[in-house]
Amino acid sequence: MRHWNRKGMQPILTEFEYDGVVMLKFPLLEQTGMIVQGFSTRIGGVSGGDCATMNFSYAQGDEPENVKENIRRFVTAMGCCPEQTVMSQQTHTVNVRVVTEKDAGKGYLRERDYTDVDGLITNVPGLVLLTTYADCVPLYFVDPVHRAIGLSHSGWRGTVAQMAVHTLHAMHREYGTVPEDVYAAIGPSICQDCYEVSEDVAQQVRSAFPSASWPMLLSKHGDGDGRYQLNLWNANRDLLIRAGVSPKRIEVTDICTCCNADKLHSHRRTGGKRGALAAFLCIKEQK
Repeated sequence: MRHWNRKGMQPILTEFEYDGVVMLKFPLLEQTGMIVQGFSTRIGGVSGGDCATMNFSYAQGDEPENVKENIRRFVTAMGCCPEQTVMSQQTHTVNVRVVTEKDAGKGYLRERDYTDVDGLITNVPGLVLLTTYADCVPLYFVDPVHRAIGLSHSGWRGTVAQMAVHTLHAMHREYGTVPEDVYAAIGPSICQDCYEVSEDVAQQVRSAFPSASWPMLLSKHGDGDGRYQLNLWNANRDLLIRAGVSPKRIEVTDICTCCNADKLHSHRRTGGKRGALAAFLCIKEQK
């Protein structure tokens, strides 16, 4: 088992390895019994250079065939069918796409016929939702009552624009999901200690959240020079709770991408010279 720099006293995320592919999983989501889930590491792929070795982005200078092989390896290691993978097309929006059987393979075996999609939802068993990261926040949603799932990408822009809430609303509209039924997880991403932001960003956070939440979201930089440390984990947890998700059904990462840049891709740590991680979520096919 590898050493992880963790936040908090008790480990949350659990490491698994299948055929050389190393991934992280949330125990809380596993308890639902209806999904297959994973978050990638840098370990187990075929990419080289800054993208080494497990990279899921076509936009970082990696060979497309490397990306496709990484997807194949990871999804196979999850016990799912790679041909059923559906990728987002992220541009820091709050757009959520309803994924159906017709989308199978998009971003992996065939071109995506959509743009500006940072969230994916589905109720189709076997479809593998895939979103990519390198410090931004992965948001997992599992509704065991209506057997529906969602997976969303939320950086500071998405968090300020309440991507978590948009995803819940989309699941309610399409599947009847209510927040009280949802199990949610906030995946590996940059922690508050590592995430310095400007006064402009801090002001947008203040505008988006009630003042009672500000102390747990923003702390002044030690130099007192108008910079702040932003807690995206607390911000998204706050959004989920205020939307109606039970705190007991929310699991928050204890692993920061920037603190573990030897095992996870981090944009902030490398100045953009990096690959991309991926979150995966799939409804188990009933036998």
